[in-house]
Amino acid sequence: MLRVAVVGSGPSGVYTAQSLVQQSTVPGIRVDVLDRLPCPYGLVRYGVAPDHEKIKSLQQNLRAVLEDERITFVGDVEIGTRGLTPARLLELYHAVVYCVGAARDRRLGVPGEDLAGSCSATDFVSWYSAHPDASANGFTGSGTGLDGRSAVVIGVGNVAVDVTRILARGVDELRPTDVPEGALRALEASRVREVHMVGRRGPGQAKFTTKELRELGGLPGVRVGVEAADLALDPSFADPSGLPAVNRRNLEVVRGWAAGDADGDGVARAIRLRFFLRPVELLGENGHVAAVRFERTEPDGAGGVRGTGRFEEIEAQLVLRAVGYKGVPLPGLPFDEARGTVPNEAGRVLREGAPSLGEYVAGWIKRGPTGVIGTNRPCAKETVTSLLADAAELAGREVARDPLGALRDLGHEPVAWRGWLSIEEAESALGHALGRGRVKIPDWAGLRAAAREGV
Repeated sequence: MLRVAVVGSGPSGVYTAQSLVQQSTVPGIRVDVLDRLPCPYGLVRYGVAPDHEKIKSLQQNLRAVLEDERITFVGDVEIGTRGLTPARLLELYHAVVYCVGAARDRRLGVPGEDLAGSCSATDFVSWYSAHPDASANGFTGSGTGLDGRSAVVIGVGNVAVDVTRILARGVDELRPTDVPEGALRALEASRVREVHMVGRRGPGQAKFTTKELRELGGLPGVRVGVEAADLALDPSFADPSGLPAVNRRNLEVVRGWAAGDADGDGVARAIRLRFFLRPVELLGENGHVAAVRFERTEPDGAGGVRGTGRFEEIEAQLVLRAVGYKGVPLPGLPFDEARGTVPNEAGRVLREGAPSLGEYVAGWIKRGPTGVIGTNRPCAKETVTSLLADAAELAGREVARDPLGALRDLGHEPVAWRGWLSIEEAESALGHALGRGRVKIPDWAGLRAAAREGV
């Protein structure tokens, strides 16, 4: 028998577990999928916007894997607490695959970034996605930025598009989703009427996908505008033939918005796309952000941009940075701070340059925060191929006969699959009581109490 622990139940973790049971020729392989949360699915549950039902439906595919009799979901177990170190895990399992993602957002590194009203898009997403680490009141009430008229989103990737869309979308369109009740009420009371999504390069280099970009133009009561002066700076705007297909399609969408502006009768909110602007300072008033100062950039002829020494300010009572993610060190594992990843070779963890038998990585902690959800499949397969090539040597190691019992002995109270099903039932009941569909429970105490109902 080969016992494997997969740490993380997001797409990379679930695809790793699936590859293990599908590819393995080892009789009786068992895979425990550990997660620090009592809920599975990772960013599919806590990172995909609530109005993206098609992407969120991927949970059903992940569910089918976790219901395999050879795979056990083990929730509410955090590595690094109560004696559960990577070294201890190797005493419990023949092999451990870390699929812990990239939990830290990148900062802008400019003055004023820590003013009230300046936040990471990650925190905003966690709030409206009901992540239990997020404060349920994080964007509720005065001084949160939602009580101001103008918001600036810094970044031009899909996360930036998501938070821009949620800020501009009417609350009636969010009510049928699973967005937590507190966030729904706060968004309903929001006074934000103008959202600026700003990038330091041009539309031809933006990282958003065309489908997500087009959604902005389809929001009821919302006008999208792009400044022609911004577009004129992008050489590819006049001749996009040298760009990848997705960038060309993005330019077609932006071109359609460039002819108009973001004002007009019957418009409840406006979205303004801005390009070739680099944030240099967040300006405050009474300790709260009031505007963002940008330097105008221009193409440098080598694929990047350079400053021009010209500046402009955009009013903002809320600033959300969406400029990328970075991995977080896990105590007991080696870590490459510059890349934000665990050093590895084809998924095998490297300690002082040599493979560490029994330790593996997959997903963003392996390759960095790149790709889409589907990118995790080949990434997981590569790691599993490495692990199974080591299987004969791994199976010879002495490990605990009852890893879950050992976890309980260490003081952990794992949430089993039936506990997760109980959480689902509690969220359905909550939504019914509110006259809505299923509504997420947003706090640790509520999730744990619901999970215990299934014991």
